[in-house]
Parts: sequence; C-alpha cells; structure tokens
Amino acid sequence: MLEITSIKDGLVIDHIKAGMGVKIFNYLKLDKVNSQVALIMNVKSKKIGKKDIIKIENSSEINYTILSLLSPHLTINEVKDGEICRKLIPELPEKVVDVLRCNNPRCITTVENYVPHTFSLINKDRGTYKCDYCDNITKLSDL
Repeated sequence: MLEITSIKDGLVIDHIKAGMGVKIFNYLKLDKVNSQVALIMNVKSKKIGKKDIIKIENSSEINYTILSLLSPHLTINEVKDGEICRKLIPELPEKVVDVLRCNNPRCITTVENYVPHTFSLINKDRGTYKCDYCDNITKLSDL
C-alpha cells in the first residue's frame, strides 16, 4: 500500500481535478524548490470520484487565485505544527492578466507581444472567461 506521510509545516492542495496536479506542479515550478514535495495522482474521492493532491513542506507564498483557474474546486490547507490551521477555497478572479492565452489567431494578443492577455469572468459556475480584446470565450475545462 502506498503511504504518504503528513507534513509538519506547509501546504496541502487537495481536491485537485484528476490529471490537473501535474499542471499545477509545473505552473508552481515545484521541481525547482528545495522543500519536500509530494504529487499524488488519481486518489479515490467520495466527492469527485478521483482527485490529485500536492503536499509542499515549508512552502513559500503561492498565488491561490491562479490555482483556482487551473482546478476551480480545489482546497488549500495551511499546516502548522502538524495541524491544519487554515482551510481556503479560492474564488475565481473577475479579471485575469497574463495567465490565460487567447486562442483566436486574429486577436491582437497573438500578434503584438507587448499587449497583455486580459480576460474577464463571464460565468463563474462554468469557469468561462472572455478575452477583453476580441471577445473570444475560454473555458477553464479546455486548459
């Protein structure tokens, strides 16, 4: 049986949509940190069927909002002295700059490198964003 021990101080990113753990791991550049990191994939979950989990010992600051873009229903547990001291469920941001990329080949952001990729939330339940320049729709499920 696989055993992943608990952490003393750090973060546990839980309820990550199965398969998105690797994307979050790469986005956070966890392969470059000096701390212990565990990426656990395809764990059975009563809530969502299967999930991924990331445990980061002695973690530094992480942009929680960005994590919600990658997996909207994840939870973040901050651990201190082996106990969960705070549990967070990040909200989707109303405005996103230079995180999402517009996939419309005619959008100014794909032609002009200096133009920031700016998106506005149009449907929180579906995780849908609209490019502020060309109105192209991006769904978080398509990431």
